[in-house]
Amino acid sequence: MSTSPRDRDEQGRARNARPRDGLGRPLPYGLPGVERQPEGVPRTPAEALTEAQRLLDDGRPFHAHEVLEDAWKAAPGHERELWRGLAQLAVGLTHSARGNASGARSLLGRGAANIAPYTDEPPHGIDVAGLVAWAGSGVGVPRLTRDR
Repeated sequence: MSTSPRDRDEQGRARNARPRDGLGRPLPYGLPGVERQPEGVPRTPAEALTEAQRLLDDGRPFHAHEVLEDAWKAAPGHERELWRGLAQLAVGLTHSARGNASGARSLLGRGAANIAPYTDEPPHGIDVAGLVAWAGSGVGVPRLTRDR
């Protein structure tokens, strides 16, 4: 059992303050890392989609997942699985970028399954059908909305 103190946030919740690389992997303390996305940032759905897309376009799917996870936690009940699925797609892309093909397939499949029920009436301009098709191929960077 370790006696070292755990990293904690201002509210006393355990948080890992180790620096991270661009794909979210922890680095040893003291090394420079990529700045993480702040947690719990309130955003409108449009703001969350825009920020997540920017991060995906910049090759930072782990960070996009954090933005989408915040949206998932803040979403109304009828949209929670949509945002959860979008976050899972970003995690799947993260696994792919890290070279974990099995983890990528698993998360892309789970994410696609969670967003698929929204295909007929996709909220917020989200290209659900396009994302489900993309998840099946796993090729390139996904476009979250039809109009961007």
